[in-house]
Amino acid sequence: MKRCPTCNRTYTDLSLNFCLEDGTPLAAAGPPVDPNATMRYPAARDTSEPPPTEIYRPEPAVVAPRPTTPTPPPPARPVPPPPQWTPPPTAAPPKKKSNAIWWILGGLAAVVVIGGGVVVLLIALALGTDNKNLNANRNENRNANVSVNTNTNTNTNVNANATTTPTSLAENFSEQKWGSASSPYGRTWYDNGEYHMSSKERTFIVQYAPSDAYNTENATVKVTARSVDGGVPAAGFGLMVHCVLSKTRKLEDYALLIYPGDEPAYEVIMHKDGEQSALVQKTKSDAIRAGSAPNQLEIRIRGAELSFYANGQFLTRVKDDANFRRGRAGFYTSDIHEVAFDDLTIDH
Repeated sequence: MKRCPTCNRTYTDLSLNFCLEDGTPLAAAGPPVDPNATMRYPAARDTSEPPPTEIYRPEPAVVAPRPTTPTPPPPARPVPPPPQWTPPPTAAPPKKKSNAIWWILGGLAAVVVIGGGVVVLLIALALGTDNKNLNANRNENRNANVSVNTNTNTNTNVNANATTTPTSLAENFSEQKWGSASSPYGRTWYDNGEYHMSSKERTFIVQYAPSDAYNTENATVKVTARSVDGGVPAAGFGLMVHCVLSKTRKLEDYALLIYPGDEPAYEVIMHKDGEQSALVQKTKSDAIRAGSAPNQLEIRIRGAELSFYANGQFLTRVKDDANFRRGRAGFYTSDIHEVAFDDLTIDH
């Protein structure tokens, strides 16, 4: 028989080793207890003398030494590489003189003679110290300090011997055909079907057409011009005709400029050898629309006579005493206000 020492359950199956109740290993059970057997009690303990005293001598605790990390040996000092031998510098052989400069100069001369015009950005520092002085001195000629940006293959002078001109030209700027440029004096750019221009303060900029297809000889030239923000440029903005550069690369042209302020006005100017002069002084006109409203500017050229219109209304006329007669169309603006041009037509 086997017995569970935990729950005292007994098992007669000797093949069991663990209690089926709590899993405790079973122990062999002693002989069965006879309830009728006589129980023996040990003799009474003599308390007359105390039990002998036992001395407790605990063994000393064994303390294991704390493991220590061995100190790594110092790193070996790197051995410097042996010095490299560098040969002493030798004198370079003298350069041979090249004739390339003559080829370059000859190529540039050929480009100037042969190349067709693309874009001319003409910028002039010409407005006085402030707007008040500008308006007061408008009768005086202004010497233009011109900065010209062109492609290397651009010939900005119109061929005076040209005998054929297109019968008409319509440019609505649905795609960019004129160039874009920036300079310390202002910039020109194409945006949303219009050609935009903006000058710096106390300056004006001029944009000539990119090719001789825009020739204005004996033509009626129209363009729609507007101030983008409604501001009025200090020296106006507008349409130019007979635009060329002189042999010394100075401006030569006529221009109708407008001032769409509270009291709208117009002006007719001329550039000759870089000098600007007013042919018709600033004049008020109800034909000019104020603010950012678009204005259609028109110049009718018949021989030596130039007639100027705004929104279909006659403004004034001048004589081509400078005998320019031919040249390209162009745009003009001054001061910091942004202006835009659209729907250019040239009818011969």
